[in-house]
Amino acid sequence: MKIGLPKEIKDNEYRVGLTPAGVQDLTHAGHEVFVQKTAGEGSGFSDEQYVKAGGQLLDTADEVWQTGDMIVKVKEPIAPEYPRMRENQLLFTYLHLAPELELTKQMLERNVTGVAYETITKDGRLPLLTPMSEVAGRMSVQVGATYLEKMNGGRGILLGGVPGVPAANVVIIGGGIVGTEAAKMAVGLGAKVTIIDRNLDRLRQLDDIFLSKVQTLASSRYAIEEAISHADLVIGAVLVVGAAAPKLVTRDMLHLVPSGSVLVDVAVDQGGCFETTHATTHSNPTFFEEGVLHYCVANMPGAVPRTSTFALTNATLPYALDLANKGFEQAIREDSGLQEGVNTYAGKLTYKAVADSQGLEYTPLSSLIDLKAAAA
Repeated sequence: MKIGLPKEIKDNEYRVGLTPAGVQDLTHAGHEVFVQKTAGEGSGFSDEQYVKAGGQLLDTADEVWQTGDMIVKVKEPIAPEYPRMRENQLLFTYLHLAPELELTKQMLERNVTGVAYETITKDGRLPLLTPMSEVAGRMSVQVGATYLEKMNGGRGILLGGVPGVPAANVVIIGGGIVGTEAAKMAVGLGAKVTIIDRNLDRLRQLDDIFLSKVQTLASSRYAIEEAISHADLVIGAVLVVGAAAPKLVTRDMLHLVPSGSVLVDVAVDQGGCFETTHATTHSNPTFFEEGVLHYCVANMPGAVPRTSTFALTNATLPYALDLANKGFEQAIREDSGLQEGVNTYAGKLTYKAVADSQGLEYTPLSSLIDLKAAAA
C-alpha cells in the first residue's frame, strides 16, 4: 500500500503522524511511505531519519495526498486540505467530526473513508485516544497554573500555596483518563482537588487511587455550582465518545466563579463542556468571559510534540499496519473495535453519535459492507 505522511498545518501543530520507527515498520512490511519534506521537524525528526527508515520524500502536501492510498495524520483536515482529499482514499487520523459539520460534508461528498482514532475501541477502552488524553490531562494543570499568574490574566495564585497560605482549589469535571491525569498533576503540586463524575463506581476507584487526597462528588448541577463557586482552576474533562460534549458549566454559572479564575476545556475538540467555550489556538490561547479566563486550545498536545508523537505512534502503528497489510475491508472484519473507528464510508455517515450531533442521516456500516470475517 502507498501511505502518505503530510505535514500538519493547523496553528502551531508540531506533531507528525508517524515517527521514523513507525515508517520503518511499515516499509519493512512491504509498503511505500511517502513523507512530506520537513513533516517531522517540529517533533525533532529530520528528513534524513525518515529516508534512513525507508521513507520517500516528496516536496509538497499536494504530492503526498495525491500519492497516498492511506493518509496518516494527527489532526482532522482543515479547509486548505479539503481539496486534497479524494475518492476512496483512506484517512487515518483524529477526526472529531461532531462539531465539524463542514468537514463531515466534505468527506461525504468526496467519498473519503474516514477512520477516526478517537472512536476505535478495545475491551471497552479508547486505545488511540488514551495517549493524547494523558498528555492533555497533565498539560491542563500545567497551563492552568501558568494562567493563574497575574501577568497572564489570572488571580495571582500559586497552585500549591506555601506554608501559612492556602493552596488553590482545583475542580475537575470528569473522572476519566483526562481527569485522572489532571488530578495526578494537581495533587503533586499540592493543590486542593475536587473531581466530579456521574459514575459512582469510578468515584470509588478514584478515592482508592488517590488515597483520599482528593474530594469526589457525584455530578449534579448543584454539585458543580457549589464546587466552581470557590474554584481557582476548573478543568473540563468530559467525554461522550464521538458525540458533542454536554454543556455542564453554563454562562449563568460563571457569575459564581471568582473573578480571574481559569477554565481549561480539554473537551473543546468535541465542542467543549463549558457553554462559553470556543476553540482557540496556541497563537491566541485564551479569552475572558464574565471575568473568567478561558483556555480552549483544540490541540493542546501539539505544544509538546516530541512526547506526543512518540506516544501517539506507539498506539496507532499496530492499527496502521493492520489496515495496510490486510486492506481496509479485511482489517475491519477481523477487528470489531477498528470497525467502531469508521466514521465515513462510501459517501455515508457511519457513526451514529456524529449523525445525531449534526442532524444528518446515519447509515450502519454493516449495510454498506459485509462485516462477517471470512472463515480461516
